[in-house]
Amino acid sequence: MKIWEKGFSVNDTIEKFTVGQDRVLDMYLAPFDMLASKAQANMLQKAGLISEAERQQLITGLDELLAQVADGTFQIEADFEDVHSKIEHYLTERFGDAGKKIHTARSRNDQVLTAIQLFIKDYTERIAAQMLALVEVMLQKAEAHKNDLLPGYTHFQAAMPSSFGLWFSAYAEHLLLDLALFDAAHTVADQNPLGSGAGFGSSFPIDREMTTREMGFGSVAVSAVGAQMLRGKTEKTLAFAIAGAAGTLGKLAYDLVMYNSQDLGFVTLPKEFTTGSSIMPHKKNPDVFELVRGHANRLQALPNDIIMATSNLPSGYHRDFQLLKEMLFGPMVQFSDLLDILLFALPEIKIKPGVIEQAKYDAIFSVENINQLIIAGVPFRDAYQQVGRAVEDGSYAPHREFQTTHLGSIHNLGLAEIASKVQRWKEGSLLFKSANA
Repeated sequence: MKIWEKGFSVNDTIEKFTVGQDRVLDMYLAPFDMLASKAQANMLQKAGLISEAERQQLITGLDELLAQVADGTFQIEADFEDVHSKIEHYLTERFGDAGKKIHTARSRNDQVLTAIQLFIKDYTERIAAQMLALVEVMLQKAEAHKNDLLPGYTHFQAAMPSSFGLWFSAYAEHLLLDLALFDAAHTVADQNPLGSGAGFGSSFPIDREMTTREMGFGSVAVSAVGAQMLRGKTEKTLAFAIAGAAGTLGKLAYDLVMYNSQDLGFVTLPKEFTTGSSIMPHKKNPDVFELVRGHANRLQALPNDIIMATSNLPSGYHRDFQLLKEMLFGPMVQFSDLLDILLFALPEIKIKPGVIEQAKYDAIFSVENINQLIIAGVPFRDAYQQVGRAVEDGSYAPHREFQTTHLGSIHNLGLAEIASKVQRWKEGSLLFKSANA
């Protein structure tokens, strides 16, 4: 049951290899292929290539399939090589010739590509909502803990005073930067390739603007050759967005693993959020954040996988592109899962107050000692050397009282300014507007 059937059978070993994981992975694409086929049926009727009665039959059948997807009963049986052949077979079984006409002026090339474009467009919109929710958690935590100081580290050495307000707000701001990458991925996915056929268009009078409107794409991928070149480019752009955000999440997780250790003890997790040791009964391990870190590190390799699979290919379709589904779809789910677990766990972490008051952190106030000397008229370099000698000879006494005033510092976090960045992103982002249309 192949849509390219020509009266001969493919060798079973060859077929198993070429089908790969399509029956499993195409379940992600199923509803989007059905929606695209509805737009195709409407357009074919307008172009005079099918009758109104046939259009209604096709829409009825596609709605039936969408209902199956919604209730979890849709399947791609082993008789079919992919979702596209399953859908066409269903329509043909239900409506005869009308089902056989759905593929008029369409290639499996633009059919697959359209479903992938819709799938990735939808994904970026859902991911943006998760990331915005995580930004909101960070800003709420920053406000709640703006007065809780902690040592800031460079080179894994306690360096200067910081605060949890400063730490949380930093990740809020960087998640906004990562959203810019998803904006780019959404822009690439928001191009309609339907009607490009095998990459060279069609002699039928099809209406590509009509299908663009019906499927909610922002614009047409105009050149039929260029439309086919989206295969690989869209996946690669999304991979860079996932990798960029994963880098932020991995750094966040690493910080929390360290902050939760006994040596630092800046944060604690509810015991229900930790795991234990089979031999050491005292252990409460922050495995949730260690696994976030591990998964995030793997996701940062995703662009390289896709680049290596596509970098030496000329224009036009090549079966190599089938592998992109295997490379990308699982990581897409994994990244969404990481956001979900952080949205669940981060609100529950507890901040230990007063950690900076420990004597082992006296030295991080050395810059404040220098600043006091500067205020008294001592040149910076002389003040630096004077305090340095005091640290070395043991006469140093920390000046713990200080007040910052500049934007983005401990006592002036600029949370309102970061919130304004969120609002400006919402106002300027086509991704956000599309998701909330």
